[in-house]
Amino acid sequence: MQSKNPVFARNAEFRNGGYATFDAPPSGRAPADADARTLEDWYRKPSATPTQSRRMTLDDVVVRTALLGGVLALGAGAAWLANVGLGVAIGAALVGFVLAMWAQLSKKVRPGVMFAYAAVEGVFVGAISHAYAGFYDGIVGQAVLGTLGAFAAMLLAYKTGLIRNSPKFTKVLTIAGLGYLVFAVVNLGFAAFGGTSVYSGGGLLPILVSGFGVVLASLFLVLDFDYVERGVRNGLPVNESWRAAFGLVVTLVWLYLEILRLIAILRGDD
Repeated sequence: MQSKNPVFARNAEFRNGGYATFDAPPSGRAPADADARTLEDWYRKPSATPTQSRRMTLDDVVVRTALLGGVLALGAGAAWLANVGLGVAIGAALVGFVLAMWAQLSKKVRPGVMFAYAAVEGVFVGAISHAYAGFYDGIVGQAVLGTLGAFAAMLLAYKTGLIRNSPKFTKVLTIAGLGYLVFAVVNLGFAAFGGTSVYSGGGLLPILVSGFGVVLASLFLVLDFDYVERGVRNGLPVNESWRAAFGLVVTLVWLYLEILRLIAILRGDD
């Protein structure tokens, strides 16, 4: 299975037992033989380096997610107070995209690049949020509460087993995510060159499309939770918790922007 989130999808350690794991022995072997082979497999698997002897824990991921989220919030607050223009927002979005690709394509974990992404993406989020707030009072608070609510709901659904990751689940989400990405690029192209955006018209269609984006982003959180859990279970070195935290922050930013747009559409129809 591969997570749609590229931060986890390209990192084999979050999927496989690259470090010491406690997976069940393969079926079909005799118990004694299976135990011996399993112990031998564990022994041969590489351990963390001396500078990363401590294994990654869930607390490590939570703390690093909070740190990156805090930097993102500071960047958003600065952009809000400075009331930066649309040009700055677009530039920040492009720089943020480059930094995100650098962070997730690099074989080395790069916390500095991740913090830079959080700061720059915060500028974009703050500028967009300020623009929406100029039209709809209280919309930013509603979007933040909506994001936290969706996060809590998906975490509860995942932990209780109501929603489980599976090859079919991942495949469906991957196809839906790619389709939504293509749609977003095409729609943005139409809007940039004077065409009509799907979101600019009234009626039910903009609500359905934006609602689909919210649901899609929320479901990707389930994939992220699953891969964080795999990383902890596989005993990755503590430094890898930065990669896990970064993946969660990227998804949460996407979810927030989708909810912000949906609320604006709903309030615009009032």
